[in-house]
Amino acid sequence: MKRWMLRMLRMALVVAATAAVGGCSTSSPDVIQRGDAQRLSRVEDGVILSVREVTVDGSQSGMGAAVGGVTGAVAGASRGGSSAESNVIGLLVGTAGAVAGNAIERMATREQATELLIQLKGGERRAVVQAKGEQVLAPGDAVILVTTAGKVRVTKAPQ
Repeated sequence: MKRWMLRMLRMALVVAATAAVGGCSTSSPDVIQRGDAQRLSRVEDGVILSVREVTVDGSQSGMGAAVGGVTGAVAGASRGGSSAESNVIGLLVGTAGAVAGNAIERMATREQATELLIQLKGGERRAVVQAKGEQVLAPGDAVILVTTAGKVRVTKAPQ
């Protein structure tokens, strides 16, 4: 029985490591996704009206809760004396692990970003939220909005 629990614990750790690596994706304007390469993009000229720092809430895919729940249940079930006691402890610790795993996933995927209010050349205004990149954008900066497959990124206009 202990061998089965160790196997489940190892599997939970592999899933956690996979989720951690998968959670390292970025929404930085400096990183272009592979699927966006060699695609025609629409480019619009504009001027920054305002810049505001915001936080993009982390994701809750359920992976954190699943990994936390399995890890907690396996660890908790190995603590009890009788079979019924092990099951109850496993259930309680598994529930606590799921809650903790969900919170950890949400905090780990939270991202600092910038909300940009932009006046386009034609008079329209656009608001764009994007992750912070290397460029520092400020009100009055001439920028271009690059739209590819429905995703927009804002960069300084070439001089």
